[in-house]
Amino acid sequence: MDYFNVATSVVDWTKSDDYHNSFLIAQDEVLDFAVKNAVDRGLPDIAVSPAQGKFLNLVAQSIGAKRILEVGTLGGYSAIWMGRAIQAEDGVLVTLEISETHAKVAKENFTKAGLDNKCKVIVGPAHESMINLHPNEPFDLVFIDADKKSYPQYFAEAKRLVKKGGVIIFDNVVRYGKVSDLSVNDVNTVGIRNLLAALKEDKEVEATTIATVGERGYDGFTYAVRK
Repeated sequence: MDYFNVATSVVDWTKSDDYHNSFLIAQDEVLDFAVKNAVDRGLPDIAVSPAQGKFLNLVAQSIGAKRILEVGTLGGYSAIWMGRAIQAEDGVLVTLEISETHAKVAKENFTKAGLDNKCKVIVGPAHESMINLHPNEPFDLVFIDADKKSYPQYFAEAKRLVKKGGVIIFDNVVRYGKVSDLSVNDVNTVGIRNLLAALKEDKEVEATTIATVGERGYDGFTYAVRK
């Protein structure tokens, strides 16, 4: 039997995620609380998966991130993963969220995680918030997981805000393969295509897209490095 040509589904991908996570990701009361608190408060269940959260944590650890910018807070789940990777006493994670309700839930989750002094939420339209950021030190890592139609604009500001050699990660860039299907033209899919076009022409970044399957379905992320 050719196992590499057997059709699979999100059921199989979730089972695989659960199996690997049972070895590699410990049960975590704080993260479980963050998920439950967000769902109980009516936030959409669209946060990154535990495996993706740990990936973000490991990226932040591997580059010794001291300053992290997140675009799209939701309930703060991914921010907790990344905030835990910041070792510097004066390190900070700044996360941008348009919804005051989401921001309030995220702050509750940060307090539960003991990260309320390290994870800071700015409420407002993300692009405007990014334009208004003029930090004394550039960010080491930028994670973008917000409205996809604005990804090109977020990219332009992220490139300004991240240090040379810093990392920018864009989530949800494959979208069940619809980005490559030119018959699909909703604003979010077009936003991702416009991002890819911008990355292609930009000589100040190197980037690649990695497709993923798992409990969050068939999607992927683009990983870019500022030269």
